[in-house]
Amino acid sequence: MTSTTAHLPTIADLARALRDRETSAIDLADAALRRTHELNPTLNAFTLIDDDGARAAAGTADEQLASGIDLGPLHGIPVAVKDLIDMAGLPTTCGSATSSGAAAQADAEVVRRLRDAGAVIIGKTTLHEFAYGATGDRSVHGASRNPTDPSRMSGGSSGGSAVAVAAGMVPLALGTDTAGSVRVPAALCGVVGLKPAYDAIPSTGVYPLAPTLDHVGLFGATAEDVLIGYDALSDRPLLPRNGERLSIGWILPGDLAITDPRIDELTLDLVTRAPFSLATVRGFPKDQDLFEVFSTLQGREAFQVHQDHLDDDRDHIDPEVVARLYRGKDISAAQYAEADEARREFRATVDELLTAYDVLALPTVPTVAPPLGDRRITVAGADLEVRAALLSLTSPWNLAGVPAISVPAGHLDGLPVAVQLVTAPGNEHLMFQAAQALETTSI
Repeated sequence: MTSTTAHLPTIADLARALRDRETSAIDLADAALRRTHELNPTLNAFTLIDDDGARAAAGTADEQLASGIDLGPLHGIPVAVKDLIDMAGLPTTCGSATSSGAAAQADAEVVRRLRDAGAVIIGKTTLHEFAYGATGDRSVHGASRNPTDPSRMSGGSSGGSAVAVAAGMVPLALGTDTAGSVRVPAALCGVVGLKPAYDAIPSTGVYPLAPTLDHVGLFGATAEDVLIGYDALSDRPLLPRNGERLSIGWILPGDLAITDPRIDELTLDLVTRAPFSLATVRGFPKDQDLFEVFSTLQGREAFQVHQDHLDDDRDHIDPEVVARLYRGKDISAAQYAEADEARREFRATVDELLTAYDVLALPTVPTVAPPLGDRRITVAGADLEVRAALLSLTSPWNLAGVPAISVPAGHLDGLPVAVQLVTAPGNEHLMFQAAQALETTSI
């Protein structure tokens, strides 16, 4: 199986067809449901497909449009929601057998906003258990699989949402990103993935992993699709794009992590060919220091969030996830405080860089999608732990709390590769401008 988003209709295409009466919300929902039922047995993107709920919402969307009520560009558009985000009347499993299966009592705020925008929610997507993994292959529901090659990882933790968009099941999907859980699967599956600025999209009703690092994010086939979703979900309106030549700071990926030199070359070539003013960033904090800081903060917070699960349900949690959670038990308050101070120092460094450049750029991940189940990987001749490698270029931006987006940059060995763009909160319009310039350049 291969996948490309180039042939997929955009949200703007679908919205135009709806308003021109070339299709209906019911037709769009039925098409999304048919494709989801057809492909889900192979790709395992969804934990729950809500046929009745989707058709009811689509019927309402059609009635509203017929009576002159237009709720905006997401009106009647099929979307998907990661299965740690509450939807009233449906279970929130977090990918875990520890879930009681009880239905959520209320919608998460992001789900309420999707409904208010007229979106039609098709179902809930597969995730790495408790959102604590970058590989997407540890879940009570099984592994989500890469549409380009189902023997490969989708990435995680929001793998199902990336797969749903990449495979053309839905044009927009919600995920969460604590270390790269939107951007990593977006990169590995060949779609656009956005981690907004910290708290730019509300997390009420979203099950946490590490609350000071968690972000609700979005997947789409294009940057414009993701921008439409962001506008519907965020309280922070974007400034208009200025059309000026952007200044881009290229971060040498080797300053952060061992990276396949072919990925470095491919992504830098795309950024170089785009209409940017490009310079190399010098003096960026190097090596594993940032990942160690990140892991200390995430580890202690994740253990505290899930301590009750470990006390009461440990035997029902995937052993790999249990082991990862327990690593946070021995992180002391003093160690956490030291890491928190290092985070503040890193944020100051990033803030300074983002006064010198409009946008920072680097690869999203240092390798293509590994085979399902692999836990070691060879990158540039080095033997690396898969999770650490996949998160090495994304996790720093969770520390900084700044907006970051992954944009497809081509293929290597037949598998997707991506560029990551980073900007300052308030400059999201520049990041989207850069993302769309890359999309145009790569055509």
